[in-house]
Amino acid sequence: MTVTAAPRATGSAAWAEALLLSFAQAGYVQAEPAILQPAEPFLDLSGEDIRKSLYLTTDASGEELCLRPDLTIPVARDYLASGRAGQPAGFSYLGPVFRYRGGQPSEFLQAGIESFGRQDRAAADAEMLALALEATSALGLTEVEIRTGDVALFIALIDALGLYPVWRRRLIKDFNRKISLEQDIERLTLATGSSRNEYEGVLAALAGSDRKAALALVTDLMSIAGTTNVGGRSVSEIADRFLEQSTLKGGALPRNALDLIKRFLAIAGDPDEAVAQLRALAEDANLDITAAIDQLESRIGFMAARGIDTSLTRFSTSFGRGLDYYTGFEFELHARGNGAEPLVAGGRYDGLMTQLGSGTPIPAVGFSIWVETLTQLGRKAAEQGISGSAS
Repeated sequence: MTVTAAPRATGSAAWAEALLLSFAQAGYVQAEPAILQPAEPFLDLSGEDIRKSLYLTTDASGEELCLRPDLTIPVARDYLASGRAGQPAGFSYLGPVFRYRGGQPSEFLQAGIESFGRQDRAAADAEMLALALEATSALGLTEVEIRTGDVALFIALIDALGLYPVWRRRLIKDFNRKISLEQDIERLTLATGSSRNEYEGVLAALAGSDRKAALALVTDLMSIAGTTNVGGRSVSEIADRFLEQSTLKGGALPRNALDLIKRFLAIAGDPDEAVAQLRALAEDANLDITAAIDQLESRIGFMAARGIDTSLTRFSTSFGRGLDYYTGFEFELHARGNGAEPLVAGGRYDGLMTQLGSGTPIPAVGFSIWVETLTQLGRKAAEQGISGSAS
């Protein structure tokens, strides 16, 4: 697909409209979800931390609503409510989103693509990155940093290590939320379990159990006590806390597991070299993560077939976008020398559809474009080009 750059005199919206036309020609139908959305999906999927960034209201029935903070979830909800749910379908979008961002405008334009239902995951991932790169090059930004990762690899590693369920949840949550994973691992590993408290017996009973068993026990105990929450914490939050404490009491994270996680998180650089290092790690430690590595290698092949120079793509096993619903490939495009915030960002989120109510899993991948930021840098690049040719 060829994207023709909009004339320099046009603004952000005009350029984005031209881009949407090219997306439509590639088979992505424009979606126009409602601006006012239920707040619950955003809070459930992005965590309560997003609440301080949302513009919230409540309707007459008491339902909490918000101005859409992004377009991925609204487009996905509309797709699930349509007759095409479960079938392959691609959508593009352009519209305002609303999110508190400190000293920056709280209303800003966002464009992007969402692709649902495709089973050829590696090819679909590569297509998203290729289309994202074409969006930046349409404005003359050919020198961009391509940062990629794959949360599925980390999940495969944690599963292969056979850790307690609470360790699994905590480590994956830390990875997704961009918390300092190594720092947290060190802190938890150094926990000695030497202190004692009045819950020692309960903690011992819970050690190594699954979340369902812990939730049932805590629910029963709180029911006997005649309460549904303590200090603002729900039953599930209290159960998770008990599980975490019981696991720490039962023993710190095994040293061999810590060493393997650190070795895994240190892998970064050229994607092909990363594949080789991952295979060496899997062989040395006898880890069953081959399927996840094969998917990464397949994606790299499709990226190359799309004309992407993979040697210029930085892959890192520790890269994550900070959202819980990503399940695989993740990427960001940054301007060279001005890379604090991404120009384009996206990835695979196969788990989102079931979290939004789908009875069966539906593959999904997409990306969002920060329109104003990208066009501002595009104009600057154009001006510098004009200045350079004049001199």
